[in-house]
Amino acid sequence: MNNIIENVTNNIIERSKKSREIYLNRIKLAKENGVNRKSVSCSNLAHAIAPLSKDEKNSMTSTQNPNMAIITAYNDMLSAHEPFSVYPSLLKRTLLDNGATAQVAGGVPAMCDGITQSQPGMELSLFSRDNIAMGTAIGLSHNVYDGAFYLGVCDKIVPGLLIGALTYGHLPSIFVPAGPMPSGISNSQKAKIRQEYALGKVGKDKLLEAESSSYHSSGTCTFYGTANSNQMLLEMMGLQLPNSSFVNTNTPLRDALTQESANRLLKLTKNKICIGEMVTEKSFVNAIIGLMATGGSSNHTIHLIAMAKAAGIVLTWDDFNEISKVIPLLCKMYPNGSADVNHFRDAGGMSVVISELLNEGLVHNDINTVFGFGLENFIVEPTLKDKKLVFKEGAKKSRNIDVISSVENPFSSEGGLKLLKGNIGRSVIKTSALKEEQMFIEAPAIVFDSQEELQSEFKAGNLDKDFIAVVRYQGPSANGMPELHGLMPPLGALQDKGYKVAILTDGRMSGASGKVPSAIHLTPEAKKSGAISKIQTGDKIKFDINNGEVSLLISDEELANREIIIPNLLGNRHGIGRELFSTIRDNVNSAEEGGTIFDLVGEERS
Repeated sequence: MNNIIENVTNNIIERSKKSREIYLNRIKLAKENGVNRKSVSCSNLAHAIAPLSKDEKNSMTSTQNPNMAIITAYNDMLSAHEPFSVYPSLLKRTLLDNGATAQVAGGVPAMCDGITQSQPGMELSLFSRDNIAMGTAIGLSHNVYDGAFYLGVCDKIVPGLLIGALTYGHLPSIFVPAGPMPSGISNSQKAKIRQEYALGKVGKDKLLEAESSSYHSSGTCTFYGTANSNQMLLEMMGLQLPNSSFVNTNTPLRDALTQESANRLLKLTKNKICIGEMVTEKSFVNAIIGLMATGGSSNHTIHLIAMAKAAGIVLTWDDFNEISKVIPLLCKMYPNGSADVNHFRDAGGMSVVISELLNEGLVHNDINTVFGFGLENFIVEPTLKDKKLVFKEGAKKSRNIDVISSVENPFSSEGGLKLLKGNIGRSVIKTSALKEEQMFIEAPAIVFDSQEELQSEFKAGNLDKDFIAVVRYQGPSANGMPELHGLMPPLGALQDKGYKVAILTDGRMSGASGKVPSAIHLTPEAKKSGAISKIQTGDKIKFDINNGEVSLLISDEELANREIIIPNLLGNRHGIGRELFSTIRDNVNSAEEGGTIFDLVGEERS
């Protein structure tokens, strides 16, 4: 095992010792209570079985046969989640054939960041994750379940489901993906049209035509953003079937995998393998390693911390940074390249990535998974043989080295994310799509207190110069930390003109971002009196990415004596439901702490 990976893992284990012990003790106590249907009253049980068929009622009242919960994020507005409409019937039918039952225990919200991008609704996006976690807990609160399926794919949904699942850590669990849509217009073509629209070279009709050619059917969007990074993480943690994430939706193989998820959950239930014990510190280290090796979404520097916290595990940005130093970048998918996840699957997918990492001692093999003990079990490829699902030996070497490389010849010797520190605070930056000449920038700041201000200045032609855009008051407690992906086309256009541009923000960027150097998630945020609130237009800022530094080039004395600039934030407090989230804004912690209202680790310590 690589020494740095081993040391980081041991540090996490030691740091989490007390909170993890209490968490596991709680799970042990819950497991000892057994099947809750045995202890509920007849009235309780009658309510639970009222709508079931005769066979299902008989199975439920026996209290011997397993009854599984289905927590679904289905809606037919979100392309990645529309396929989930048929999943409950597939799962129920498979279980009933094996003498078990399932019930849709609850539905959780599933908003689409692609639809709310640059809109006021995006200010609810990060907070929806914790809402989903609470919705998951409410669905499972009926306490008549022996195991649980989690149906979700996209950005905040999977992290929210996993946080909720880990609070019910005594239940055997499996995540069930929907799969991507087939490839449409190429990602490079789409990016080109977006920039041409930003420059006024094409109209809205051409932009909509291009976007609709990219996002064109049911299934997950095919670029490698947060949604598909979620699916990669679940495989690295062993929480869904191997090499199954990127099998296209609405295909016989996809349906067979869904049915096999039911069979696997039955086995987990029979062997009493629960998710809270299955997921360990090593599981989360593997998730970070996968994030670095594939060039995944920067959003997970927030989500993984929040998810781990739910299991009594304490992660820090320093863990991400140390791991990134030794994990080579093995994949090139948009925005880091032109390929999409369908090309990634055809090149061998997760089977190749896991094989490469295991061979070099760069990932933990000794974890329990839904497919057996050992991550090596995930070096397989699902296929249909005589209409039956089989897992054959998976590819160990890439079938397309332009999409998946090797440890010996990686796209970069380091992972795709890096920690930046300096007198402004701490932030993360996605480096996997940057060129070497972008790794150092020193330029004057132009300060904006909203993304709309930057868009307006660009349209007015006032930004044709070298500069670092300081976009502040975008943190969790200011306005919910929306993604600022809408700034990529104008800034990308300026970059293509030859100007040196970058972003410094306490907000987030989309998982599809990366072309423009962006120091994001800055903490402390402006709303909490972070140094970013004192920056003035014209100040020089230095990005030294290779050395992990972002600094405001003024003296410490001058910085300390400057007044905090506080804009009017009332516009972010109402409309589009934002007034309902005021309590969350007032109580959310920092991006480095997971951007969450849950203080589970703190609770354990108290």
